[in-house]
Amino acid sequence: MKHKCPICKTATDSALHADFPFCSERCRERDLGNWASEKYVVSEPIFNEDDSGEGDRKTIILDLPDRSGEAEH
Repeated sequence: MKHKCPICKTATDSALHADFPFCSERCRERDLGNWASEKYVVSEPIFNEDDSGEGDRKTIILDLPDRSGEAEH
């Protein structure tokens, strides 16, 4: 898959670049640093905090295997 590096806009190819979608490890690490320094932000919340009370919330029950016999790490 061909793409442009989100940091420096150099052409990248998923078949050729191990750091895809970045062109290099340097650009990949710059992107990570941007997230860590909060240069990037998620623009919209996933949910509205006002809706956290009663309402249309759904409960999902997961049927997980019993692991009581396994050793703890």
